[in-house]
Amino acid sequence: MEYRKWRSPALGQDMELKVYGHGGKPVLVFPSGGGRFYDYEDFGMIGACGPFLDAGRIQLFAVDGVDQQSWMNASISVGDRVRRHEQYVRYITDEALPFIWDWNRSGQGILTTGVSGGAYHAANFLFRRPDVFDAAIALSGLYSPKFLFGDYWEDSLYFHFPLTYLPGLGDEHVLDLLRRAKIVLCVGQGAWERCGEYDCIGETAAMKGVLEAKGIPAWVDFWGHDVDHGWGSWRRQMPYFLNYLV
Repeated sequence: MEYRKWRSPALGQDMELKVYGHGGKPVLVFPSGGGRFYDYEDFGMIGACGPFLDAGRIQLFAVDGVDQQSWMNASISVGDRVRRHEQYVRYITDEALPFIWDWNRSGQGILTTGVSGGAYHAANFLFRRPDVFDAAIALSGLYSPKFLFGDYWEDSLYFHFPLTYLPGLGDEHVLDLLRRAKIVLCVGQGAWERCGEYDCIGETAAMKGVLEAKGIPAWVDFWGHDVDHGWGSWRRQMPYFLNYLV
């Protein structure tokens, strides 16, 4: 494991990350909503991925998030939340990605992953930038602005949530890249996967419909009613899907 921190020009603050493994396919790990870069380790996900790390099949890059400053920050306007998120996008694309490419010399494309709120980021970055990312494992995600804003809408939200922009995506080059990507969307059907506006089951099903309509192959997997929205479930799911993708 290696720890790194630098002052982000895009965000105007220090940003931290951890690197795990000695080689293999680079995996960009987003924290869960409001979470931190060290949560993946603290909640046992590094251990769950241990055989893949030890065998040199993957190298994990666990980045920090700013959800509490952007999407989850109810003290600022929706427009300001969007702008802060766009600064985070620049941090990932202009700073974190060059760091990953410099550190990992495998020449392989980058897989994105995350759980809960991190699943949103994992999917969103892949769908927005399939020229950079070629695979995603999104576990228990939400993919529309409804869980944050209910029925409230501003046009600035459109390009930041897969369930809003994917139905209208018509760029054949982008669609071709997405059709080549390896995409996994998984959700359990147990406790907390559906709770008020937080309907991970419904939004995963909606994503399945949109992807099928666009001809984008994806493995959309609904696990059982004993599989809840929690780290215990995600520790089982992540190595299961890695075994097929890497």
